[in-house]
Amino acid sequence: MLAIFPKLPKRFPFQLLLLPSQHARRHRHRLPFPMADPSRSSPTAAAAGDALLAAAAAPGDVPDAAARAVAADADAEFGFQRAELGTEKLAGSVQFHERHVFLCYKGPEVWPSHVEAAESDRLPRLLAAAIKTHKSDLKKKTKLTICEGEDGTESSNGDVLIFPDMIRYRGLTHFDVDNFVQEVLVKDTEWLPGSPEVIKGSYVFVCCHGSRDKRCGVCGPALIKRFKEEIGGQGLADQVSVSACSHVGGHKYAGNVIVFSADAKGEVTGHWYGYVSPDDVPVLLHKHIGQGEIVDHLWRGQMGLSEEEQRKALESKHMTNGVTEDGARESPEETGTDGSACNPAAAGGCCQGNGGFTCCQSDLPKEDKSITAEQSQKSSEKGAEKENAAGSKKGHMKMCSMPTWFETWERADTFAALGIVAAAASVFVAFRIYKNLN
Repeated sequence: MLAIFPKLPKRFPFQLLLLPSQHARRHRHRLPFPMADPSRSSPTAAAAGDALLAAAAAPGDVPDAAARAVAADADAEFGFQRAELGTEKLAGSVQFHERHVFLCYKGPEVWPSHVEAAESDRLPRLLAAAIKTHKSDLKKKTKLTICEGEDGTESSNGDVLIFPDMIRYRGLTHFDVDNFVQEVLVKDTEWLPGSPEVIKGSYVFVCCHGSRDKRCGVCGPALIKRFKEEIGGQGLADQVSVSACSHVGGHKYAGNVIVFSADAKGEVTGHWYGYVSPDDVPVLLHKHIGQGEIVDHLWRGQMGLSEEEQRKALESKHMTNGVTEDGARESPEETGTDGSACNPAAAGGCCQGNGGFTCCQSDLPKEDKSITAEQSQKSSEKGAEKENAAGSKKGHMKMCSMPTWFETWERADTFAALGIVAAAASVFVAFRIYKNLN
């Protein structure tokens, strides 16, 4: 025994490791786990060891207590409770790309740190090398990501999903890589012998690449679990697909989620989200996938936009909708209005007119997209100053100009009044002429 544990403390509580029925006999048993030097253990490992010893008196609870302790420490260091969560701005953190290719290949538990460069994983390595070789020939800037695949399922090893094209090619092998890249990604034609399958619905990808970064390894699986629970509970299994994926960039923003879904116009594009927690999953399903609207405070960017365009797009949306920089909607007190100044249904006055006419316009005109939100705001402020020179504060109040007498009358009534005035004038002139003659 001394040869095995030369530095074992004399007062080590062996009795804690014995089953209750064996305490009376005090037989010596082999330890169920190897001892480690506490001075060389990480804080997480030390805490887990303490939890094991504390629970040793109730052997049936040891695995559960240890798992809870390790999970709590991992969440505090790498998960949704980590200190860095939510400390950086997200908009503009997605590199520009116009096409996203996903190769279905194995799962995150066996992916190496750089799966596209691993010698043992020939298919991902050759596909990544071929895309890089033909980079200058590609008509669209293309990004490659690995997603989980399993033979005999909807996403088997070797299947390729291409967005925003919304097509799937099945059964790609390392022998076909060069021909596939040439035909599909360079020439934008079909790859034969494979045939493209049109895919429908919404696709959600969650980074679970734990061998690349522990934050995604902790956050990703929890998000996958919550997505599947919500999708099943809401009966969306035929409409929404969720899958683990490899490194997508920005591990510090974990949980990282990419959503491909059609908007109100039927156009499909990829939206990236960061700092996503399990509580955000129902919001993404309801607002983004259900209503086609992005969730601003989690939005990292969009496929097809540069980093600068992503930042400007979110700023413009906030300005148009009256949202401050931190994502909160401005109150009526902050904007200097009573909340109904430009709402024809809320109050009377200048913003009510005949036939639903309103002189207030809070949205940008659709036919002139060249006018930015900032220009529109400045123009409206200048117009308000000229029309309301009676003392309104500059830039703090949106007021509507009073309608003229002509605008308050219906056109037919105006013509009738003009006719009456003209007839009266004719009678008056005729009377004067008649009087002068006599």
